[in-house]
Amino acid sequence: MEQKDYILREISKIGQIINAIRQLLFGGSDLLAITLESQIEEAKGMLLSEMNFDLDKFLELDKEESEKYLHSHKGFNVENIEALADCLAQIGFNGRFDNSQIYLEKSFQLYELCDLQSKTFSVDREQAKNRLRGKVSNT
Repeated sequence: MEQKDYILREISKIGQIINAIRQLLFGGSDLLAITLESQIEEAKGMLLSEMNFDLDKFLELDKEESEKYLHSHKGFNVENIEALADCLAQIGFNGRFDNSQIYLEKSFQLYELCDLQSKTFSVDREQAKNRLRGKVSNT
């Protein structure tokens, strides 16, 4: 029972951290590219310090390694993976920097992973994937 409570707390913690990062990155409407980049760096630091989740490393991993990396962090359920995908997609679409394509590609991978792991179809997830299809080269 204690193990189940621990896992539920970890799931909740990851969800709260991702939501805090999304609020940090996209809470205001007047974000300049420089500000967005500095906030992305702050969000990366937050993921690393709070969850030991290295976003830079994660972005470099292929599909299979990404799935293993996510599963090595307790608390990444479908809902939290989808929230991370949403966050990465927003960064990719709003970013005006060289590697914004990487964020879009990883976001698409995460949505596909959610489809594989989820037992239910999500219209929102499918719409998100459709928005990404035109931007991601290997779909």
